[in-house]
Amino acid sequence: MHTKSRRRELSSPTAPEIPPGGGTPDIADALPAFSRPDPGGHASVTETEARTRVREPLPRDASLLPPAGEAFDAALDGALVQLALQLTPGMRAAIDAQARLLVAWNAHVNLTAIRGAGAIALEHVADSLSAVPLLLDLLADRGARRRAVRLLDLGSGAGYPGIPMAVAVPVAAAALVDSVAKKTAFLDVAAAAAGHAIRAAGEEPPALRAVRSRAEDLGRDPAHRGRWDVVTGRAVAPMPALVELGLPLLRRGGVLVAWKRDPGDGSLEAEMDEARTLLLPLGASPTVRVERVSLAGLEDHRLVVVTKHAPTPPRFPRPAHRLGRPPEF
Repeated sequence: MHTKSRRRELSSPTAPEIPPGGGTPDIADALPAFSRPDPGGHASVTETEARTRVREPLPRDASLLPPAGEAFDAALDGALVQLALQLTPGMRAAIDAQARLLVAWNAHVNLTAIRGAGAIALEHVADSLSAVPLLLDLLADRGARRRAVRLLDLGSGAGYPGIPMAVAVPVAAAALVDSVAKKTAFLDVAAAAAGHAIRAAGEEPPALRAVRSRAEDLGRDPAHRGRWDVVTGRAVAPMPALVELGLPLLRRGGVLVAWKRDPGDGSLEAEMDEARTLLLPLGASPTVRVERVSLAGLEDHRLVVVTKHAPTPPRFPRPAHRLGRPPEF
């Protein structure tokens, strides 16, 4: 199965025009004019107006933004069928709210290079959700109650995979970790919007919060070290560094889930071989599970699962210049 592959208040948004033939406008087409170039290559507003508008607060309320659009819905619906995954109305509303905020923020703050609605649905949302069936199986094997599970997402960026996974499992609590201020600002807003959307549907949301920190610092923090059931990492670091960053954060029996890509040239297996030299020293099982992602368009994506079976020695994680290197004995 699986893989790798990552808020301004609109005071009175202008209602987007319905395209000829009806249908829902794509949110990217419904943003204010200053957020995208004029088709003729000329500024659609004066420079002074643009500077003034850009200084306005970024949106915090997803309900004031246009819908994600038909391309988003079609891509996500198709992925959910392929994954045999069902979302409650609250879960779907939370995922939609995050995507709508991402498009609006990304016009002013560079959160992701993926911009089209359909691409966001597949390459961010569906890619994140691809790990949910696997995680549910792992939790069932351990007899774990989903509502007692705590998840930490390293290098969360725009909140993928952390928010979709947290709401779709669902877990009890999730920490969305990033060291970049603009990203944790977005994560704060997206987490609040997701929680609001779930409550509005009459459901109970997980406790979501953004944490601004470097991963290696968290691994030495008693408030986080050895306290998480699941640690996720998507496009964060090479596997050797990721196991050294993620495993210290896990409880015994916890799992690290990494999103990786296999180009078919042996590079993923070489990366995994390097990581395996660190597994036993870090307290992990030497057996690594690698699953293909069963989604059209993501055929080269893989999910890598590492299980922790013993406490991680205090010397890990090491300083940044030593991360992922063969351990010293």
